[in-house]
Amino acid sequence: MPWICCKLEGMQPETFSSKTIYSGKVFDIRVDRVREGDVEYERDIVVHGGSAVILPVFDDGTAALVRQYRHAAGEMLLELAAGTLEAGEDPVAGALRELEEEIGVRAETVEKLAEFYVSPGFLTEKMHVFLATGLTEVGQKLEEDEILTIERHSFPVLLEMISLGQIKDAKSIIGITLAAKIVDADHSAATLPSSIHAPD
Repeated sequence: MPWICCKLEGMQPETFSSKTIYSGKVFDIRVDRVREGDVEYERDIVVHGGSAVILPVFDDGTAALVRQYRHAAGEMLLELAAGTLEAGEDPVAGALRELEEEIGVRAETVEKLAEFYVSPGFLTEKMHVFLATGLTEVGQKLEEDEILTIERHSFPVLLEMISLGQIKDAKSIIGITLAAKIVDADHSAATLPSSIHAPD
């Protein structure tokens, strides 16, 4: 029987006040007052609508990532293609949009690898990570402020880059690690039993 430090049953936290103090292009910031049992506390929350992340794997077994400058990190990072979901947008549709815009390909098949909260202590953003196969090149459709280059690497190389600290982005580390488990030993994309056929 697992050890439990304290009893939480019936302790449903209640938000009794919430105030938005900043509204931006990508996220908002609000201050919540929360009551949990006899305890009241304040939390600063970054409100984000979520993101779609996609890892395309070509017939030769290489995966395409993008390298771009991330000002918050202050350096160039190698990452999976990703973007903020539009209001009400399905994550699969968002992932396919980013695939075409950033990598310049369309996918015949998409498989969901994971979804996770980025930093649930203060951020509402959830990321949805997908694997794309059956690729057709159509050309990039970059936005004006998207300055990036595409790099293609095999999974053994990508995993080595992670172990050496050359890939530092969390969503990319998660996506690569999960995708590597369903790629054949000959580095070609494996059959995806729970995959989704991309809409035409």
